[in-house]
Amino acid sequence: MPEQIRPMIVVDGANVVGSVPDGWWRDRRGAAERLRDRLAGRAAEGFAELPGPVELVLVVEGAARGVASVPGVRVESAPGSGDDLVVELVRAARETDGRPCVVVTADRELRARVERHGARCLGPRAVRDV
Repeated sequence: MPEQIRPMIVVDGANVVGSVPDGWWRDRRGAAERLRDRLAGRAAEGFAELPGPVELVLVVEGAARGVASVPGVRVESAPGSGDDLVVELVRAARETDGRPCVVVTADRELRARVERHGARCLGPRAVRDV
């Protein structure tokens, strides 16, 4: 029996981090690392609406570039716009193997862009309180 393709969850790091006014702006890289670390254990079990196993991708930009990947979370540093990289990751996954994709963001424009490529979207609460 062929292995089932794991859904890919792409987390808009800047948007999720920015959804809670906890002082993240004083240390953007540290805030992205804390989000990554909270997500790390969830790849196998997934989330309430997204049962595991899943592939978790955290997209970072700006001052958060260079955050390292850890087991369970692949971190992608956007060379420019994080939104553009999120769209490219979804487009590539959908075109390559038809992989189901979920994007976690509250950004309406980004939601519209990835939905055109067949992604489903969830708000930051889906992963923020893990």
